[in-house]
Amino acid sequence: MLLLIVNIGMLLLFHWDIKKMTNQLEEIIENFGTNELVRTNTHSKSLIRFAAKINQLIQLFKEDQQYTHRREKELKQEITNISHDLRTPLTSIKGFSELLTDRSLSEVEKKEFLAIIQKKIDTLTMMVDLFYELSQIDSEDKQLIMEQQFLDQLVVEAMLLFYDDFEKSQLSIHVDEVVLPPIIADKKATNRIVTNIIQNALRYAKSYLTITLIEDEKYVWLRAINDVTEFNRTEINQIFDRTFRLDNSRTAGHLGLGLHIVRQLINKQGGKVVADIHKNEFRIDVAFKKWN
Repeated sequence: MLLLIVNIGMLLLFHWDIKKMTNQLEEIIENFGTNELVRTNTHSKSLIRFAAKINQLIQLFKEDQQYTHRREKELKQEITNISHDLRTPLTSIKGFSELLTDRSLSEVEKKEFLAIIQKKIDTLTMMVDLFYELSQIDSEDKQLIMEQQFLDQLVVEAMLLFYDDFEKSQLSIHVDEVVLPPIIADKKATNRIVTNIIQNALRYAKSYLTITLIEDEKYVWLRAINDVTEFNRTEINQIFDRTFRLDNSRTAGHLGLGLHIVRQLINKQGGKVVADIHKNEFRIDVAFKKWN
C-alpha cells in the first residue's frame, strides 16, 4: 500500500512538472525574444534529458532566426548598394546619349561623349560580371579545378594587364622577382584573387604598390602593400564583408565586393587571407597551399 502511494505521488509530481514545462513553453512561444528556457525540478533523468533537448532546439531556432535577420539586413544593404551602383553609370549613359542628339555638336565632342558612354558600359559590364561571379562562388555546382600553378607567373601576367592603369594612376610599382615552388590552386580563381588585389590597390593606393611572394613550410604567400590616404583602424576586420566599402560615397562607381571575393575563393582552395593597417599603410596577405 505504501509503495502504491509513493508511485502515485511520483506520478503526480511528474504530471505537475510536465504541466509546468508546458506552461513555460507557451510563455516562451508568446515572448520569443526573451532568453527564457524550459526548467524542471524533477530528478527524473529522462525528463531532464527531454528538457535539455527542448532547450537545444530553442537555442538552435533562435540562432537561425538571428542569422536570417542578419542576412536580411545585409541583403537590404546590398540591394541599396547595387541600386546606387547601377543608377550612376546608367544616368550618365542616358544623359550623354541625349546630348548626342544635339546637331550642333562637333565631331570632337561626339567622340568624347561616346568614349564616356563606352567607359560607363564597361563599368556596368564589370559589375554584372562580379555579381555573376559571386553567385557562382556560393553555388554548390561550381567546382574548382585544383592543379599545379606557379603564382609568380600568374602575378606577372596580371600586372602586365594593368600596365596602362598603373601609368594613368602614376603609382610606383615594385614586384619581387623570386623563384618559388608551385602551388595547388584553381587557375581562374587564383587569377581573380590577384586581379582583385591589384584593382583594390588601384582604387585606394596613394602613391605605391609593392607585391612580395614569400615561402614558408606549408604555404606560398602573396603580400601586397600600398599606402592609403586615410583608413579607420576599427574597419580592418570588416573589409572582407560583402557590404563594406572604404569609399562610402561610391562616386567612383566601384563595388565593395573585391576583397570579399578574395576571401571566398582562397577559403575554397584551403588557403587563408589576413589584412592589417599600420601608419596609413595597408597590407593584405594571401596564403596558397604548396604543391606536394
